[in-house]
Amino acid sequence: MSNSSSSISQFLLLPFADTRELQLLHFCLFLGIYLAALLGNGLIIITIACHHHLHTPMYFFLLNLSVLDLGFISTTVPKSMANSLWDTRAISYTGCVAQLFLFGVLMVTEFFLLTVMAYDRYVAICHPLHYGTLLGSRACVHMAAAAWASGFLNAVLHTANTFSLPLCKGNAVDQFFCEIPQILKLSCSDAYLRETGVIVFIACLGFGCFVFIVVSYAQIFRAVLRIPSQQGRHKAFSTCLPHLAVVCLFVSSGMFANLKPPFLSSVFLDLLLAFFYSVLPPAVNPLIYSMRNQELKAALWKLMTGCF
Repeated sequence: MSNSSSSISQFLLLPFADTRELQLLHFCLFLGIYLAALLGNGLIIITIACHHHLHTPMYFFLLNLSVLDLGFISTTVPKSMANSLWDTRAISYTGCVAQLFLFGVLMVTEFFLLTVMAYDRYVAICHPLHYGTLLGSRACVHMAAAAWASGFLNAVLHTANTFSLPLCKGNAVDQFFCEIPQILKLSCSDAYLRETGVIVFIACLGFGCFVFIVVSYAQIFRAVLRIPSQQGRHKAFSTCLPHLAVVCLFVSSGMFANLKPPFLSSVFLDLLLAFFYSVLPPAVNPLIYSMRNQELKAALWKLMTGCF
């Protein structure tokens, strides 16, 4: 890392509020969302792990998604809550590096995992006779491992590139957590173009995944509409629509935040979009997946009634 970067001992994160009352309100709001995410994702993880009939590819990937969501929301929200509670904006240099790295790992892994989940639904509905062959236990583990490894390698590359740049435009980050675009704004040279090139490459790869998801669901909907029975169509839609809703929420807010034109940029809009792609999905994903999935709801109910 450069001398200019290492001379910074801490960064100042963007606060959600500047009055004590609003800071405490922000703390309580984020605490509620965080506890809801912990409870919802924790219940899904325990339910899938404890019920043998849920040990299928779809629920294996859902378990991975819940683990990701727990890490995702734990990377950003607790620090923001602590800063509001103690009326501070500071995050250490090491803490910022760790936050940016973990956020990079989890965000990219989640996107690749959502792509794998789209493939799972495509094979299950469009090629059901080949489902056991194409999505055996070994294949599922390999795909999940590839998603995690891709996220890890992406984060290593981005973190090393970002913090090797000289930073001389202060230490105030225009976001409530450390993320690459905001750190790049503090760079004092054209060296940031190197990192921008890496971002463009990753964006192209992400766009390819997004196209794959869209094409997969186009084929899925065509196949579902050809199912003769209404009950069959309902069952197929109940396993696909929750995943599509999660993809739309996560991808649309993330893409708009990073690709919006400069004239639309504002502190409030950046905070709002970051909330939609970093805080809201981990909290609502368990609700979205369990709301229309009768099998998962029944297993959750059995788990909770067996505990009390």
